[in-house]
Amino acid sequence: MDRLDAIRLFVRVVEKGSFSAAAREAGIGQSAASKQIAALEARLGAQLLQRTSRSLAVTELGQSVYDAALRLVEDFSALDSLVGQGQSNPSGLVRVAVAPVFGRLYIVPRLPEFFGLFPNISVEMSASDRHVDLIEDGFDLAIRHGDLSDSSMTVRKLATSPFLTVATPTYFERHGTPTTPGDLTGHACITFASQQSIRPWRFAGGAVHRPDGPFRTSDAEQGRAALLAHLGIAHMPAWIVAPELASGALHLALRDYEMETTTINAVYPSRRHLPTKVRLLLDFLARTLALDLNLPC
Repeated sequence: MDRLDAIRLFVRVVEKGSFSAAAREAGIGQSAASKQIAALEARLGAQLLQRTSRSLAVTELGQSVYDAALRLVEDFSALDSLVGQGQSNPSGLVRVAVAPVFGRLYIVPRLPEFFGLFPNISVEMSASDRHVDLIEDGFDLAIRHGDLSDSSMTVRKLATSPFLTVATPTYFERHGTPTTPGDLTGHACITFASQQSIRPWRFAGGAVHRPDGPFRTSDAEQGRAALLAHLGIAHMPAWIVAPELASGALHLALRDYEMETTTINAVYPSRRHLPTKVRLLLDFLARTLALDLNLPC
């Protein structure tokens, strides 16, 4: 293993917080990984990591070396990509974490176009509503919705989606169409709950409705299915129901009272140089979401 490989290994040990995890990723044994880091420390004449039988911590100097090493590794990767393959032929795998319904509606249908533009880039999608640890789980980026609290990540807003109040024409025919937020009282509401906390519906003018109904869920796909089964009326981001609104399967209510919005964001580890393959996918998603949702990037 040459010096650059040792530096790469050190970066992954810090990011993984584990010799064994970094060693598995590099395809070497844990003992070999430990020896490589020890050799790097000896060459630099400084302790980079504090090791005990139960924990691994980065020293203050080790953190500074990590920051410099990360820039070095990324600069070399960018140079290698530029010289070896050229910007006209980007390649490699992009691993993306995305909510299941969003990936199915807005990413997978667009991938043929993306692969036609960049045939040597491949995409692996992990469909999950949980917030994965991008570094620990090895993802290049995640598509997340709403307010974000992880300040260690870089965030790029892809689109903004309003909340809409919707139901099927059949539901409105049976139960009437509300014309003000106050009219929602008595309607069967499809509610979205997280950890037993039901999300209130907020409207222009300060109106707030506490929804109640026979069905609640924490899953957007189940909410769509409940709507289409005429189970009630829902207040949800437009991107979830855009295809059904376009087809007429769902109708809008309370259009004059729309106020809430949610953002659709791309989140990725903070780096000075974003790999070309990731940047190209990000730019593509921003363009196609603007078309598919008719919303600003």
